[in-house]
Amino acid sequence: MIGRSRDAKSRTFHGVDIDVLVSGSEAMVTKMRFKEGDNVPFHVHPNIQSGYVMSGRMRLRTHDIDETLEPGDSYSVPGGVEHSIEVLEPGEVIDVFVPPREDLL
Repeated sequence: MIGRSRDAKSRTFHGVDIDVLVSGSEAMVTKMRFKEGDNVPFHVHPNIQSGYVMSGRMRLRTHDIDETLEPGDSYSVPGGVEHSIEVLEPGEVIDVFVPPREDLL
């Protein structure tokens, strides 16, 4: 499957702009576009969420993690683990969800 930027589907989750770049039966690739003031409160979903920070700075928190992420950093949050994001500096993140998030399709 090929995802073309012109075909990306725009979505919003807790105020964060999300582009669904491509979604197959097993995984979904998204681009999160974090603006100043975009703070995602603690939430949980059954999907594994792995991301790569392309730009900006953010604070990722779970019950076991409290880390500031910068460009070039990556992370993975297991499905079913409550987590939050605090935007420290606007930027973009590429996230992969396994399986795809139904609420973003």
